Amino acid sequence: MERLQHFMNPFDGRYEGLAKGNTGLNIFRDFTAGLIVAMVAIPLAMGFAIASGLRPEQGILGGAIAGLVGALFGGSKYQVYGPTAAFIPIIAGIVAAYNYSGLILISIIAGVILCTMGLARLGRLAAMVPHSVIVGFTIGIAIVIGFSQVGEVLGIKAALGSSIPDKIAGIWRHAEQINLYALLIAVVTFTLSKLLLRVSVFIPAPLIGIGVATLLSMTVFADAGLMMVKDKFGSIPTDLWVVTLPALPALNATIIADMAYYVIAVVFVAAVESLLCSRMADRLAENRGQPYDPNKELWGQGLVNIIVPLLNGFPHTGALARTATNIKVGAMSPLAGIFKCVLKLLLAVYLARYLELIPMAAIGGILFYVATGMVKAKEVKEVLSMGRFHIGLGVYTAVMVPMTDFLTGVLSALIIFGVHQTLRQPLLQKFTSRGNS
Repeated sequence: MERLQHFMNPFDGRYEGLAKGNTGLNIFRDFTAGLIVAMVAIPLAMGFAIASGLRPEQGILGGAIAGLVGALFGGSKYQVYGPTAAFIPIIAGIVAAYNYSGLILISIIAGVILCTMGLARLGRLAAMVPHSVIVGFTIGIAIVIGFSQVGEVLGIKAALGSSIPDKIAGIWRHAEQINLYALLIAVVTFTLSKLLLRVSVFIPAPLIGIGVATLLSMTVFADAGLMMVKDKFGSIPTDLWVVTLPALPALNATIIADMAYYVIAVVFVAAVESLLCSRMADRLAENRGQPYDPNKELWGQGLVNIIVPLLNGFPHTGALARTATNIKVGAMSPLAGIFKCVLKLLLAVYLARYLELIPMAAIGGILFYVATGMVKAKEVKEVLSMGRFHIGLGVYTAVMVPMTDFLTGVLSALIIFGVHQTLRQPLLQKFTSRGNS
């Protein structure tokens, strides 16, 4: 009961950073971080929803509500919640088999299991992941974020595919579409974000970069053929609020087994991605205060996946790119996630026609800035000092995550680590016994 009381307390020690220094300026940093993440998240959320076989407004609303619930009841200071690529094939499969009402039911069951895992303190298993895998995972995600924006930065309007080899091949096939003005917009946004934040962390540099890029695209580069948010995703919908109740399909042994498989898949993706993202966030932010609580994180994930689908959303988890963006643009506490929720809904409802005019190259420039700041030299040096096995494991993870997917890359790395530890233990015991004799 004490643990449950702690988990249900939305205002815990995660807000400690606001009291360090000027509280007003710290709140302003959280506000600008929430605003920038909201602006970046709207087109991404629309894209993930469409790819999952759902409507774009479900991505906008779901991401906003997930951000609020996760910020209030999650275990991380910096985590941003939203739709993610790892969920796309799972959600698409559920919707195709059981429609949206079936998706709600599966998500709620998965949410209850995640909450139970948090109460049972199973989040502590995340501490067993070696540092080399975390650093390799972070590098791999940085590569994924960078390559995800390559088409937008180059101004290529054709679909390039989802994998990195497909994107490289697509750039080669559509090289004639490369737009130097789009590249210039991305460079301007990237440079302003990097330089202005060096002047002061309180300057909303990415917001200024997006503003300048949008102004240039509407004036000097009005006839340059730049791709805007509305060109890629269509108009941003404003009719968001719909409540849908779960429905139980006609059950038989096959359907029960199939739904159990999907429940396990949702639980697994939500737990692994969220816990790894929370741990990555603490390292990326160089958090020296209260660390993330993996058990409370699982509890918050459970609530996210219970509440969000009932409000026209779908399963969500810690969003790696948006969490990294949140940190790099100055977030101090979960207040940034709360601001992100409110501002995302306000932007979608009242300022949609202006957001539609943001050039995709500017969003690409922001995410490139985020990707380049995710890899820290001192963490790489730490892995290099851990020995050849961990160096190899880090490199393996950094390659496999972008070349396959986050789950395949991380899980295969953990299996390799587990096998290595299992084989190493008898050898250590053997050498120890020889030394004693």
